[in-house]
Amino acid sequence: MGRYTKQDIIRMVEEEDVEFIRLQFTDMFGTLKNIAITSSQLEKALNNECMFDGSSIEGFVRIEESDMYLHPDPDTFVIFPWRPQQGKVARIICDICTIDHTPFLGDPRYILQKMIKEAEKLGYRFDVGPECEFFLFHTDDDGQPTTISHEKAGYFDLGPVDLGENARRDMVLTLEDMGYEIEASHHEVAPAQHEIDFKYDEALVTADNIMTFKLAVKTIAKRHGLFASFMPKPKYGINGSGMHINMSLSKDGRNIFDDPDGEFGISKEACYFIGGIIRHMKGMALITNPIVNSYKRLVPGYEAPIYIAWSATNRSPLIRIPASRGAGTRVELRCPDPAANPYLVLAVCLAAGLDGIRNQIMPPAAIKENVFEMRLSDKEKLGIESLPKDLGAAIAEFEKDTYIQEKLGGHISRKYVEAKKAEWANYRKQVTEWEINEYLYKI
Repeated sequence: MGRYTKQDIIRMVEEEDVEFIRLQFTDMFGTLKNIAITSSQLEKALNNECMFDGSSIEGFVRIEESDMYLHPDPDTFVIFPWRPQQGKVARIICDICTIDHTPFLGDPRYILQKMIKEAEKLGYRFDVGPECEFFLFHTDDDGQPTTISHEKAGYFDLGPVDLGENARRDMVLTLEDMGYEIEASHHEVAPAQHEIDFKYDEALVTADNIMTFKLAVKTIAKRHGLFASFMPKPKYGINGSGMHINMSLSKDGRNIFDDPDGEFGISKEACYFIGGIIRHMKGMALITNPIVNSYKRLVPGYEAPIYIAWSATNRSPLIRIPASRGAGTRVELRCPDPAANPYLVLAVCLAAGLDGIRNQIMPPAAIKENVFEMRLSDKEKLGIESLPKDLGAAIAEFEKDTYIQEKLGGHISRKYVEAKKAEWANYRKQVTEWEINEYLYKI
């Protein structure tokens, strides 16, 4: 059962003096969109009568079929703590529906809901905990973002070295005000890089939480005169940002990945789930690592996982089994980055894992040594493959994986590939500063 009814929301809006409600939704590429309404329009919105023009949203529809409805999900109602106390602002996350109020096939939230229903039919609940990394940079005199940071802090350092510490503390307190349970926050490896981890939850709630998290982090950073960037690799020569995804399946309230008698303390189902992800990983990469810049993070030398392997003992492979067992047993996928659309990432992870369980796909043997330090011949002997090397290769792998395309649906698969091919073609036409510095004077 949901937390809130329509009447609850109408009452809270009156009692809390909420003046504006943002009806939020996410486009195909993971960009948060919203339509603001005043409280006088709230009842109409809660009755699914709020329309918008879908043709203006990238990856949605053609002009001749552009009218769409927003269906608010009452459970996602929250008041923004950073807005004024008088005339407060709240938000509700919405599903997107067509003119006849059926789900729009290009709505990423719907794609995840569809995969969750598929898991439910098999008796599974899919729980996820994300680890979201980001950079805090200075802004210039016009308030525009730079990649400049004055701080030199490293992993787990404390203030005063970490200039972003006050901003990060403010972010954690704000998120807690909004009902998040924050498990940890710390400075990451690179200067100006931070991580905030929030509590494990059901997949749809987690994807909604990631979208809200990004908005809150950017908003609070701005208040501190900083810019929060979720770009995977904003600076040459230092580590990029990941969005590690920790996953488990439960059945009848029990984590089915846990098996004290299994190898490494994990169950057959957990192994099959890993097997499914390994089988589909190349095809999923376009979703988990969706932009040109994503592949600048996925190069040797910066701890980013590039080899499609798994381990229960070390952090170098793509998939690892963190130490905790029992109810905390989980599979961690380390390649996704924060540029990705969380709804689609969780949908393809679940789709691949379920394929593994259904078809009992056993993964190759677990890797015990550091895969970064293995010789190429040893990797080849063990059949360890790499992630696609760039966006162009990722598009080609996605087009080969008909199972992942089918689970995302024809609309999203087609529109997504079209947009990514255009992005890749545009990038390849660019002449970079590096090329000018490297070649202009020589040739």
